Amino acid sequence: MTSVSFLVAQQLAACASEVFGVMGNGNAYFIDALSRAGMRFTALRHEAGGVAAADGYFRASGHLAIATTTYGPGFTNALTPLAEAVRASTPMVLVVGSAPLVGARTWDVDQTALATAVGAPTVQVTVGTPMRDTARAVELALTRRAPVVLAIPYDIASVETRPEPPVRAVQLPSPPVPDVDGAARILADARRVLILAGRGAWLDHAEEPLAELAERLGAVTATTALAAGLFGHSSTDLGIAGGFGTDDAAAVMHAADVVLVAGASLTQFTTRFDTLFAPDAHILQIDLAERSTHPQVDVLLTGSVRATTRALLSRIPAGSRPCWISDIPGGRFAEFNGDSLAPDGRLDPRALATALDAALPANRTVVQDGGHFIGWAPGYWHIPSPDRLIMVGTAFQSIGLGFPSAVGAAIALPDTTTVLCTGDGGGLMALSDFETFIRTARSGVVVVFNDAAYGAELHQYEHLDHAAMLIPETNFCLLGRALGAVGTVVECLDDLSVLSSWDRRGVLVLDCRISRSIVAPFLEEWMHAAR
Repeated sequence: MTSVSFLVAQQLAACASEVFGVMGNGNAYFIDALSRAGMRFTALRHEAGGVAAADGYFRASGHLAIATTTYGPGFTNALTPLAEAVRASTPMVLVVGSAPLVGARTWDVDQTALATAVGAPTVQVTVGTPMRDTARAVELALTRRAPVVLAIPYDIASVETRPEPPVRAVQLPSPPVPDVDGAARILADARRVLILAGRGAWLDHAEEPLAELAERLGAVTATTALAAGLFGHSSTDLGIAGGFGTDDAAAVMHAADVVLVAGASLTQFTTRFDTLFAPDAHILQIDLAERSTHPQVDVLLTGSVRATTRALLSRIPAGSRPCWISDIPGGRFAEFNGDSLAPDGRLDPRALATALDAALPANRTVVQDGGHFIGWAPGYWHIPSPDRLIMVGTAFQSIGLGFPSAVGAAIALPDTTTVLCTGDGGGLMALSDFETFIRTARSGVVVVFNDAAYGAELHQYEHLDHAAMLIPETNFCLLGRALGAVGTVVECLDDLSVLSSWDRRGVLVLDCRISRSIVAPFLEEWMHAAR
């Protein structure tokens, strides 16, 4: 005989090794069982942090995310990062305590309804089949590519029950390969091909066949922000498409007569609000979706990016064509050569971003919180590969998930330096897990783009009273030191010299005092589109 909670943990251990969360009455027995089942538990300080850390772990590792909270307020605290994970297509099992089977208490809420409201289904554990219930939740998470809530009623969490026969780990069927003959003819006849890859291409390990296809077609390549670095240092790669990319690269993309979109959904931000491609360009899309995700798509190839690309290669003659451009005007990364200080005497964030790219360790994993500063790192920094740029909050337009997401990334990729980019607004919102990042990261840098304001709102609503948009100047270095980090306030570029003497152990905090006067290009696009 063994407990229901142990059997849940044992089944999860067949497909995952890391669990993130906060202990409470509803999940105490489950957390107690984790080490005996062979899993490692990382304690966060806020339930939102537990789910965000699990999300960050998946984005950096590609492995199933596991998080846990207690019932009631523990569960409701986790709703924002749960909604983010749903919209980001993160396969996750969120193990929660739930109301007893004998009836709800005054502090219980309808957790199934709340989870459904943000797009996550719920599987309830039963006394007789806890392992089978857990396996079903895992299968749902993997097949749907989305979070699933696994609820353990409080009055059965510690109940002893007979072990079930082991449930085999789910084996996902390979999606069928679509008919690519027509698409292959369009690509072969094209003169100016652009291959635009998204995170789906990275998750499907399609970078090699896509690069080979680009060589055969003489194509240029580009990526979405979530797939930055997919094509490495290729001389024909244009970098990120959309508001984080350069105008010169966007002009080349606009000149393409055929665009092959691989594993990308073509959001308004990637397409620069539907201005990136020429109106008469043919758009082909490879995606697991059954319908095209953008009205400009002419041909949808529903299937695996890797397998479909290989099918295209089998129908396009071997060899290579010269690329239709000889070089990228202005390069694939933004670079700023103006004054380092803005007229108000604070750092120009463009100059800061340029200097940080050179000063930060090259072996970096960048975790990007939401806010006005969100484009400086993707637009100015070299990203080694898509698992090294974790952009949280973008799917749900949230801020304040940076610190806990960095925890998950640091555990997934412990041999890299985890660089968290946050603003002062989002940083203050997530302070509870500042300590967790300092405690768990072997090597970490916190870059605070500190403009003493909610910058995005300040620029979007400049005609309104700014009082509620301003934040008293906060010294994040002092906060970090109190929790065990080291750091410095960066008021000029010379202050970044601290990076050259840092031994890359523990966490270094850079409180960068930037100007409010500089509007990020992506936000200018957004505001222009809104007008």
